[in-house]
Amino acid sequence: MTTKAGVTRREFMSRAATFSVAVSTTTLLPASRLVAAGEGGKRYVIIHADDAGMSHNVNEATIEGFEKGIVSSCSIMVPCPWFVEFAKYAEEHHEHDYGIHLTLNSEWRHFRWGPVAKRSDVPSLLDKRGYLWPDSPQTAANGNAREVEIELRAQIERALEFGVPLSHLDTHMGTLFTRPDFIEVYVNLGMRYNLPVMMVKNATELIRRRFPKVADRVIGIEKRLAEKQLPMLDSLTTGVGDGPYEERRDGYLKVLKELPEGVSQIIIHCGIEGAELRGITAKWRQRDEDRRVFTDPEVIAAVKEMGVEPISWKKFRELHAKS
Repeated sequence: MTTKAGVTRREFMSRAATFSVAVSTTTLLPASRLVAAGEGGKRYVIIHADDAGMSHNVNEATIEGFEKGIVSSCSIMVPCPWFVEFAKYAEEHHEHDYGIHLTLNSEWRHFRWGPVAKRSDVPSLLDKRGYLWPDSPQTAANGNAREVEIELRAQIERALEFGVPLSHLDTHMGTLFTRPDFIEVYVNLGMRYNLPVMMVKNATELIRRRFPKVADRVIGIEKRLAEKQLPMLDSLTTGVGDGPYEERRDGYLKVLKELPEGVSQIIIHCGIEGAELRGITAKWRQRDEDRRVFTDPEVIAAVKEMGVEPISWKKFRELHAKS
């Protein structure tokens, strides 16, 4: 059965009976690549803005990326204080693309959030003040996989209840790649909700270097996702360093120029310079610059000239179904 990407609560329930990091440039390139829909040599890119819903500033910047730039997808942090604002936008703008940034960490010193589930249901995921653990190693050391599932299902369900049309799932700070049982929860949720999960094809050795504890599970996971017709990326880039604006802009252009055939994703973090963003993160400049780069008319023109087509996860799934 061919299914549509983008799942709201009503759509999901109606089909339930049918469907059983901030680092220097990091690019995962697999051994073989999908050329979607049989178009030899075609290159697609998902320009993906993480952390929507985190703050009002980030919401504004992400929306600007959609409406004035080439941001083609985003993922939403449901536990965060400004989720409701962004969920309302998503409910009213189905033309854009929204995933859930499955969140098990609250990393900022003075800007914290707790779980969506009841605290009493997920105690292993919380610090002594009742917030989600600040970093991935703490979650990996303390977290109970059953409680991880409870919390992440609560995040997805809340998004659906708010009318967010979902296209995919991914993982905040890579935490779901830190333990084999965590990655199983991640993949099982994708299958349960019939949503692609952010994974790179044929990247076992690369994952082994970065997430050694889960590498042995990856081959089996790839097979399961393929059987369910859930697409996987051909490459993934997670940053271009912390240099000045021109250096970072040129870094992104270099990544775009060198993208392989198939569907790649570039993860960015949008923000707008101001007191709110400065108060949250020391990386405020990089977030402001990510927004500026991908709304810059010259960058947009350069990407078009390269023959690289920005697409959403919804479009990715359509192409995958045709290939």
